[in-house]
Amino acid sequence: MSTTGILCIGSVLWDVIGRSNAHMRAGSDVPGRITRVPGGVAMNIAMTLGRFGLAPTLLSAVGRDSEGDELIAAATRMGMITDHVYRSDDLPTDRYMAIEGANGLIAAIADAHSLEAAGAKILHPLSDGRLGAPDAPFAGTVALDGNLTPALLAEIAESPLFACADLRVAPASPGKAERLLALLDHPRVTLYLNLEEAGLLMQTRFDSASEAANALVARGAHRVLVTNGAAAVAEAGPDGVLSAMPPAVLVTRVTGAGDTFMAAHIVATLAGEPAPTALNRALRAAADYISGDVN
Repeated sequence: MSTTGILCIGSVLWDVIGRSNAHMRAGSDVPGRITRVPGGVAMNIAMTLGRFGLAPTLLSAVGRDSEGDELIAAATRMGMITDHVYRSDDLPTDRYMAIEGANGLIAAIADAHSLEAAGAKILHPLSDGRLGAPDAPFAGTVALDGNLTPALLAEIAESPLFACADLRVAPASPGKAERLLALLDHPRVTLYLNLEEAGLLMQTRFDSASEAANALVARGAHRVLVTNGAAAVAEAGPDGVLSAMPPAVLVTRVTGAGDTFMAAHIVATLAGEPAPTALNRALRAAADYISGDVN
């Protein structure tokens, strides 16, 4: 039974991304490039962890179709442990589709229906002795994403299977931010949110990351990091509030930037870096990703 390591729980799918150097609006029809790459919040976090020399274990649902076989093979080549991924004969491999212009993300659709349909089946390795058991819960770090159903996230919040885990949690998108409400005051959770997601979770609007982070801690959050694009980022928790500015870079892509920030921060904190150093290292990693300096 494994009691150490890192689990990435959530969406593992194919990202289909159309990018153009033109400024775009609704209805734009412009030249650009279309790519298909491994993606999903859990997968994006795992890929960044891998770039830092770690070998995360994936817990997700992937279809037993050709796209699923290809995705699992890609994850294995990148050093991820895929032995415990739930492979369904009936559910297709999930997909995400986005359009990005010079002015940022224009639109996106996340089709994570297979992950939602699989539900608690993806967590069986945490209870059957492979990665943990009710009397010996997993004691490592868990990166958890909001593509899981609200019911499953609520179950995780109360489950003894996660009683010893270091839970790092992020919504999959602003539209799913409110799913994290059940985990908001969990004593072992670190939340990673952007400013919009923080506002949706608190059902209000914030003018700055520091304002949002302070409000979330006042509401019961143990520790929270709030990003705000090119503006200041804030971290709030038991040791007070930190703020830092992201490096200024040329933006070439945005999909996956928040996941990269979260993964890099996890790596830095696991290495014992002081909080200000960990925050700045995460910002640097996200900036390198956004600028296209890393694959």
